[in-house]
Amino acid sequence: MITVQSFEVNYFGENTYLLYDETKEAVLIDCGCMRPMEKQHLSDYIREEGLSLKRNLCTHLHLDHIFGNEYIEQTYGIGPEASQADEALPSAEEQSKAFGLPVAVKDVPLKGYLKEGDRIAFGNSELQVLAIPGHTPGGLAFYAPNDGFIMVGDSLFMGSIGRTDLWGGSQDALVSAIRRKLLTLPPETQVYPGHGPATSIAYEKNHNPYI
Repeated sequence: MITVQSFEVNYFGENTYLLYDETKEAVLIDCGCMRPMEKQHLSDYIREEGLSLKRNLCTHLHLDHIFGNEYIEQTYGIGPEASQADEALPSAEEQSKAFGLPVAVKDVPLKGYLKEGDRIAFGNSELQVLAIPGHTPGGLAFYAPNDGFIMVGDSLFMGSIGRTDLWGGSQDALVSAIRRKLLTLPPETQVYPGHGPATSIAYEKNHNPYI
């Protein structure tokens, strides 16, 4: 069974997720750790739980979800993985300037590309990769059918959806992908978004005005 540990980090209140199972093998999803204390908190948790970090996965490459990629590469020797389509987004430095942030962010080259149908294995567990474009051109979600949850990045939130007014965004594409890929999952599936509280497919079907 997969344990989901979340860390709310950086200026944007982004949810960084650490997933691991009984083997102690772990994967990171959307490492947005920016401040030294956030990075230390994550590393302390990994050390105290005796985890072996295997992969650094990105639902998309917006700045608030990749602040920590340089730290993970330098500390654990693990490069980020994401959709190749998101390499078309502005660099981390350009995004930082666009938001007026007083921080220097270094782009970390992707170690590998992820796409629809890929399977992420760690320990005794597996995540399935779904393509959810619209918030960004290469938006991804990571689905754990055996554990009944999905990590959706900024595609879907409790009662809302991701913004589509940034680089390469498309509300039509996002709503279509949510309806085809997410709302067709079992109603009890837990949804872990990039910001805010967890929700469920059933709740969003019944209460989300955007879909």
